[in-house]
Parts: sequence; structure tokens; C-alpha cells
Amino acid sequence: MPLDIEIFVLGALETNCYLLRSAGACAVVDPAFPAEPVISFLEGTDMVPQQIWLTHGHGDHIGGVGALKEAFGDARVCCPVGDARMLGDPMANMSAPFGFTVSAPAPDQLLEPGTALMLGETSWQILDTAGHTPGSVSFYSNTERVVLTGDALFAGGIGRTDIPGASAERLIRNIHDQLLVLPDETRVLPGHGPVTTIGAERAGNPFLVGGRSDSEPGEWN
Repeated sequence: MPLDIEIFVLGALETNCYLLRSAGACAVVDPAFPAEPVISFLEGTDMVPQQIWLTHGHGDHIGGVGALKEAFGDARVCCPVGDARMLGDPMANMSAPFGFTVSAPAPDQLLEPGTALMLGETSWQILDTAGHTPGSVSFYSNTERVVLTGDALFAGGIGRTDIPGASAERLIRNIHDQLLVLPDETRVLPGHGPVTTIGAERAGNPFLVGGRSDSEPGEWN
């Protein structure tokens, strides 16, 4: 069975939440608040998520984790080890500075770059794309030619690095070392905005080809 991907754009910051399905297995990636559209969709199908994958610990990517865990109690929260403390800390996950409080359940599994996750018949490499946050990761399937980049890489942009715990130098280095080495045709599914490809970003992303070293402020992304 080929990989099936559903995209939900959630919340005021229009966070891209991805629903992945392979051979009957299901994972939700970066559930923002409110998660009800995702939950309603799942309840109308035979899909039961076994895993909740987080690319990083910012509030606009974890705000729906609690609701998903309440609806699907066996779903395992998989969080990058470097961002684990952010889930339950509204200051660290940047929700409190924006005037509201986001707190997510503790992770069930800590993700280390260089390892892999299985979803049905697909294997996903965990890539180190830290720099927007201390522990940000991306999820890459070489068989499906798709990478979920969270807030590391966007169509024509990169994650902002003028926030606590961020590093422009680290983010740019990781994008070059971990993402731009992927095949040109690899689809990039970012945390915000439209889908792009590695080839398009390698050729035309101004933060990667024009000498710019820092992203412009823009909400959390």
C-alpha cells in the first residue's frame, strides 16, 4: 500500500498538520490547536493513530497533542530529545510570550537524530535540523521521496532564529548537510505554507543561495 498523506491547516498560525498512513498504520505529525478537525476526520474512518510525531517543541506544533491523546489513548508521543522539556513548559515552548498557555503530555518516546521510525511499510530517517529550536528534527522517507521539515525549511524561507534557543549558524549548516543533500525531486512538507521540493529550494531559496544568514521575524515560524 502506498503512503497516503492528508494535510490539515490548523490554528491562527496556520500550522500544517500531517496525517500519514501506510499499510494500516497511522501517525499524526505536529498536531496544532485545535485538533478537532483531525480527530473528526479520524473518527469518520477506520484509522487509529499509533504515533504522534513532533518535529519540534513550539506551542503551535504541539497544541493538539493533549486532545489527540485523550481521543486515542494508545497513540505514542514521539518527541525530539533536545526539545522534550518544552512540551510542558509554556515559556520554553513560546506559547506564554504570545499570551496563551500550551502544555502537552510528556513524550512516550524520545527521538535521536540518526535513528529511524517505522510506519507500516515505510521507514523514516530522523534528520538533525536543529537551529530553529535546540532539538528540531525532520522526518525523511527515501522510498517515498518525501521529507517533513517542521519549521526548519519552507518554500522560499527558513525557520526564524531570533528567538530563545535558536541558532542561525546551526540551522543553515543543518539544512545544507541534512536536507539539501537529498534528491531534487524530494517533496518538502513544511510546518507552514505550501509544499515545495528540495531541488526548488536548493536553486531558489534566498536564505540558502543568496548569502542571507538569518530569517526575518514572523510569528513562530
